Amino acid sequence: MSKSAHPRRSVLYMPGSNARALEKGRALAADGLILDLEDAVAPDAKATGREQIAAALKQGGYGRRELIVRTNGLDSEWGRDDLIAMATVGANAILLPKVESAKMITDAIAILDEAGGPADLPIWCMMETPLGMLHAEEIAFASPRVGGFVMGTSDLAKDLKAQHTPDRVPFITSLGLCVLAARAANIAILDGVHLDLNDDDGFAAACQQGVELGFDGKTLIHPKTISMANKAFSPTEEEIAWARRIIDAHAEATAEGKGVILVDGRLIENLHVESAKGLVALAEAITEMEAAAE
Repeated sequence: MSKSAHPRRSVLYMPGSNARALEKGRALAADGLILDLEDAVAPDAKATGREQIAAALKQGGYGRRELIVRTNGLDSEWGRDDLIAMATVGANAILLPKVESAKMITDAIAILDEAGGPADLPIWCMMETPLGMLHAEEIAFASPRVGGFVMGTSDLAKDLKAQHTPDRVPFITSLGLCVLAARAANIAILDGVHLDLNDDDGFAAACQQGVELGFDGKTLIHPKTISMANKAFSPTEEEIAWARRIIDAHAEATAEGKGVILVDGRLIENLHVESAKGLVALAEAITEMEAAAE
């Protein structure tokens, strides 16, 4: 199973310094949580955030949710201490902010390893600066431990001097570059947040655009948006049924030694079968996750 096969339809940011939020995360329907030590935590609460995240992860109870800790950057006064503190707490991945080069990843890995972290602890990368966009390929292939990209469109908008528009045209080049790099490296990629919590239609449109662009899911800033993201990034019953038909037809044709496969008049090639198998695997993983949460 590829690094991107795990359901990641909805990944919610949660401030590491808010113990109540960390507790609430155990019952939310999000596929993953980003336990944040960076933007969501005030400077005087960084140490408290580390302690509370460590305690929450030790206590467990998060089921199959993917737990990703976002640290501060190594260019800050907290970054190195964050990595050392989070190396052995049991996080599923470490998310680095404002990644712009392969060196930023290898430097972080060296600190995590020195602190006794697991040798296979994945590194995720916030993609949120113009230089990061231009170096997306280098970053994606920096290490076998790179597990995914997370788009940071708010910071990107600031640096680009771009506007947040309903169609997100100002970000299309950046989004596309990162999707290309992520798919080439076979890693996951999550779309950026939607800032207006009163704009349900806009959020739904952004989710649909994310699906169309090829993202695995969306990062979120409020629990009320989880269900909409889950629905948008889940295969529909019709898509699952069609995928199974393609798989069955291919298996039957192969057994009969046929080289050409037609399903409802459509020519089916190996690439369609591979996509169908990936979709069914994702649907099954979603079903398993939801059943485990009940």
